Amino acid sequence: MSLAAPTHGFLSPTGVEIAFLLVGLVTFGAALVTVTTRQLVHAALWLVVTLGGLAVEYLLLTAEFIAWVQVLIYVGSVVVLLLFGLMLTKAPIGRSPDADSGNRWAALTVAVAAAAALVWVVVDAFRATWIDLDGAAAGSTKVTGESLFQHWVLPFEALSVLLLAALVGAIVLSRKAKADAAGPEVHGARDGQAAAERAEGAR
Repeated sequence: MSLAAPTHGFLSPTGVEIAFLLVGLVTFGAALVTVTTRQLVHAALWLVVTLGGLAVEYLLLTAEFIAWVQVLIYVGSVVVLLLFGLMLTKAPIGRSPDADSGNRWAALTVAVAAAAALVWVVVDAFRATWIDLDGAAAGSTKVTGESLFQHWVLPFEALSVLLLAALVGAIVLSRKAKADAAGPEVHGARDGQAAAERAEGAR
């Protein structure tokens, strides 16, 4: 007589499911702080926490490759690029009133509508999809790499161009700000030199 394998239902979650829920709550809280804080540098740092939480979620789902891609590309590249842009444009370190446009309710409405549409699309697309756990691995590095560079190579390259454009834009803005700051000083020095020459000629 064989014993049936123990099963668990919705009211008896496993440790991995509890950890997934707790990390999800922390990630959600960090995302809320990211979009509500008025300090730009703090927003970028909270974005690191948010993206890191997503990487942990991928690890709990046994998608190690996607988790490390999340860390390398988003945490290690995108956030560093944002901080680099903030430093180049000399963004304020403290509280910035410009970070709050006053359209919070409109932004909240758009965010809720976008989240609802995304959830509906994902549920509708994968409603009848089942994963064969006994079959070949569907989330391995090889399978993911082939899918990325065969079917998603254009969005991948478009993201690279977008990041490059953001970096070039930050450099252009920083050089323009330096030129504007140096302009009055140069004109003042020239005016002083001209006045000194006129005074010397009058003598």
